[in-house]
Amino acid sequence: MEVPSNIAEILDRLESAGYEAWIVGGCVRDSLMGIAPHDFDVTTSALPEETERVFAGMRVIETGIKHGTVTVVSGGEPVEITTYRVDGEYRDSRRPDSVTFTRSLREDVARRDFTMNGIAYSPKRGMFDEFGGAGDIHNGIIRCIGDPEKRFHEDALRILRGLRFSAALGFWIEDKTAAAMLGCRELLNNISAERIFAELSKLLTGRRSGENILRVMSCFREIFAVMIPELRRIFDFRQYSKWHYLDVYQHTALAVQSAAQLTAGKENALPLTLAMLFHDIGKPRCFTRDENGEGHFYCHAAYSAEMADRILRRLKCSNALRERVCSIVKYHDTQLKDDDRTVRRLLAKHGERLACDIVMAHIADDLAKKEEARRRIPEWYAVIGRIHRLAPECCFTMKELAVDGNALREIVPPSPLMGRVMKHLLKKVVDGDIPNEREILLQEAAKYVAKRGII
Repeated sequence: MEVPSNIAEILDRLESAGYEAWIVGGCVRDSLMGIAPHDFDVTTSALPEETERVFAGMRVIETGIKHGTVTVVSGGEPVEITTYRVDGEYRDSRRPDSVTFTRSLREDVARRDFTMNGIAYSPKRGMFDEFGGAGDIHNGIIRCIGDPEKRFHEDALRILRGLRFSAALGFWIEDKTAAAMLGCRELLNNISAERIFAELSKLLTGRRSGENILRVMSCFREIFAVMIPELRRIFDFRQYSKWHYLDVYQHTALAVQSAAQLTAGKENALPLTLAMLFHDIGKPRCFTRDENGEGHFYCHAAYSAEMADRILRRLKCSNALRERVCSIVKYHDTQLKDDDRTVRRLLAKHGERLACDIVMAHIADDLAKKEEARRRIPEWYAVIGRIHRLAPECCFTMKELAVDGNALREIVPPSPLMGRVMKHLLKKVVDGDIPNEREILLQEAAKYVAKRGII
């Protein structure tokens, strides 16, 4: 395992002072998987005050000294060094009431969540893998260290971490661990909305989430229903539609997975995957069937957007992300056509970024439907291409018009009518009926006023 020089220096200092020192957790896991780790956590047999003495002369921050963590700035980067510890009782399913320091690495590792995160490494001592984490990584398995129920009662957020790892890494969850996740799911009600939303966001945008979200959402739907109880109404909700072959929940899960595939590593990954999670959540509220038995969901996009807004507020989502997600949901089934007029209007209403998000939602939605719907996808990609071509040259606001109120004074005096004239000119330009050129706009304004017999 390749250890950065600043981390190696920390390990050497502790070892030279007579203490054990290891890197542990996700950095070791990622290295074993061939993924370059970004964060390195160090654990040591040194007590916090002993750690501070070892690094006297360097910048030391007592970030979490109560729980044994000292931060040392090495190589210009903060590195957390934590004393081996044993956790006390967990009464809130989140944090231990107390911690006891220990000189035993095994006791420290035994309190951690999953075997793959319970591996330690030292350049001098080699690898410590008491609980078989390397084997589980090799076999693609997520398994709790010790009793799974105890691990989840200690920290219920581990349930979501397990799902997130399963989606992001493509690993299967071992049977006892999976059963305990489901059995302990109500403990998630003890976790703050912010922490829930953070884990959900990582689950939706993980490295391999585009391959695994459908499986995770299908196998653990009852856990998703604890996070978002509104999802329960779309479980097994049959659509009776010529476009659909899945119930609403399964369609939703596949649409989320499709969105994750389409946006992997991109800026719009989280907005689009969240939007697809909520895009059909309002369908049960507006379900009808016609005389032929065909199912219809009139106004479901608007209902879904309203529900998404309430859910995201409850989850403490940022305002900017919430508004973007809800806009995608509201317009995810708007009528689209690959022509200049349609695209100009789309750009005028939403702007380039959101317009592309809305079209991407059409693609993710259709990827989760029957073949007849998937045939429309090439046209949606053509619309995105047209959006990018037209966006730089289009005029979308009155401020961008080549005329203003002063230029129109000779045609129409300042009044509510002037506002109507400006709106008319903007619509003509957006629709591509006239170019955004001063003389042509003045001529069009004069025609508009004369036609109404005002002058």
